[in-house]
Amino acid sequence: MKFSLSRAFYKLCVSVENRAAYFCGKGYGTATIGQEVRMVSSFLGSSPRLAVDIGANVGDYSAELLRAFPDLELHLFEPATSNLSRLMQRFARQEKVCLQQAALSDVAGRMTLFADRDGSGMASLARRQLGHLDIRFDPMQEVEVRRFDAYWKQALSGRVVDMAKIDVEGFELMVLRGFGDAIRYVRVLQFEFGGTNIDTKVFFRDLWRFFEEAGFDLYRITPLGVMRIERYQERDEVFVIANFIAVNRALRG
Repeated sequence: MKFSLSRAFYKLCVSVENRAAYFCGKGYGTATIGQEVRMVSSFLGSSPRLAVDIGANVGDYSAELLRAFPDLELHLFEPATSNLSRLMQRFARQEKVCLQQAALSDVAGRMTLFADRDGSGMASLARRQLGHLDIRFDPMQEVEVRRFDAYWKQALSGRVVDMAKIDVEGFELMVLRGFGDAIRYVRVLQFEFGGTNIDTKVFFRDLWRFFEEAGFDLYRITPLGVMRIERYQERDEVFVIANFIAVNRALRG
């Protein structure tokens, strides 16, 4: 009887813990694109002119950006051939949308893209180990990999990037390192942190240090709005999906 009561109380505590974490934005990160765009744009103070979507997949995030800002110049990076075809069809009439079939990282060259299926939103340059979920990752294709700073200098002429979104399934830190000096010219940046970072062995502490050194404030998106991450704490190392906004202090609107 005592064991049964203890187990019931434990289950109650776990349930309360999960709900509290959710309202702090931990585990809150799917089907929230509309809110994500609103939260990111709220830090700008004016309509953005230039944005980049890194890990565009089939373009849902970009489409939401264009609904909010029809005159936006938007550059999309997506390595999967099947997804690029869908992006070309989806944005065929958008003159200010530029599609790039490439992955981004801190090196330039060619790498293998892995996924559970062709065109998957879970595709990654890391071969994820998800056997506990009965999900298998196989090589999909060899893809071109670039550094963003090279593209920024050549194609964007070193302009200020009002908004950047990075969703690359665990490779966010490597992409950020590939920004080089361009990171100082990004006003607001959104990125994801979660289970994919287990496979790439990137901790939230690594991302925190990157943005602290680059002069950005960090916020977590929650169901109730944004929560400022005042300082790094070990309790932030929660490997469930969470979306963060980094705001450049020097370029804040």
